[in-house]
Amino acid sequence: MTQETTTLTGQSPPPVRDWPALDLDGPEFDPVLAELMREGPLTRVRLPHGEGWAWLATRYDDVKAITNDPRFGRAEVTQRQITRLAPHFKPRPGSLAFADQPDHNRLRRAVAGAFTVGATKRLRPRAQEILDGLVDGILAEGPPADLVERVLEPFPIAVVSEVMGVPAADRERVHSWTRQIISTSGGAEAAERAKRGLYGWITETVRARAGSEGGDVYSMLGAAVGRGEVGETEAVGLAGPLQIGGEAVTHNVGQMLYLLLTRRELMARMRERPGARGTALDELLRWISHRTSVGLARIALEDVEVHGTRIAAGEPVYVSYLAANRDPDVFPDPDRIDLDRDPNPHLAYGNGHHFCTGAVLARMQTELLVDTLLERLPGLRLAVPAEQVAWRRKTMIRGPRTLPCTW
Repeated sequence: MTQETTTLTGQSPPPVRDWPALDLDGPEFDPVLAELMREGPLTRVRLPHGEGWAWLATRYDDVKAITNDPRFGRAEVTQRQITRLAPHFKPRPGSLAFADQPDHNRLRRAVAGAFTVGATKRLRPRAQEILDGLVDGILAEGPPADLVERVLEPFPIAVVSEVMGVPAADRERVHSWTRQIISTSGGAEAAERAKRGLYGWITETVRARAGSEGGDVYSMLGAAVGRGEVGETEAVGLAGPLQIGGEAVTHNVGQMLYLLLTRRELMARMRERPGARGTALDELLRWISHRTSVGLARIALEDVEVHGTRIAAGEPVYVSYLAANRDPDVFPDPDRIDLDRDPNPHLAYGNGHHFCTGAVLARMQTELLVDTLLERLPGLRLAVPAEQVAWRRKTMIRGPRTLPCTW
């Protein structure tokens, strides 16, 4: 990385801002990110771990441009100690998150069939059956119930396990590994133990399904390895993040429900106009803060000009989808939740070839959870004052840790 970067106009670069990982109580927008957005379209940040600093793009158009520009790559990130949020960082070969083209398309093809609109539509009745069973359980016991523990956690785990092909007997330990991997508590040693457990299990499962004709992800990967389309190490690295992906649905829907339960006008709108919930869900997805700070960096593969600023070859760049979703040039009055906002071209699932592989699946689960809980739990409300709801700590994905409710 260069020691100092200058703009094309000869001005000094923006100062490097420290961006700590804040543990926020509630769904409020990160105040540090809000300040960075006010400072300019491009700022420089230093995150809690890794080395050096990185550029940060916060404007909607810049985020879309950078994530579509092949001059910014992910593969080189695996060879560098980029400033980052995660205390532990050990990417694996095959991970879609760090693959550049054409490898990204080659890897994604191996599992794409499990995440199509058609595959998700076929899965929907089974997903509804799983969800109904969970809701039946809390209805039988009566209120109150912690919706995170009883519904929001087990439902996505079960659905992702169906898609991936995880046997019922292995699901609880697979979930315990994924939960530890996305946590920033416990340190690198605990995360590494969890990764060894999960990836060891995935390796055995992919090997056991070599030559399989099944439609689950592990069978698809076993078959792809057998045909020589992907290597075994790539298949394992590809499967891990897909297995972990169910965690995001849990905590995103947890935030959405918290908003509905603490803002009566939002809950009333959702109940009064069930046919318009799709538009409302898009707005909630735009508004909530899905994660702490930022995700994964890209590296400039050559000098690139953005807003009159030269990003030099080799310099890391982060984009903030959260900030892009609050860009007033694209979303008028962006801090207000407008459940009728249309159009709503939010970037909640990412952009470019790193657009979330499981976006269609995640959206289906989100729709089922909101519809089912509102319809089957009349008068749904918090069982404790809003300020007593516990929020997650030391984690990369934000959301309520508990959601005690009555009905």
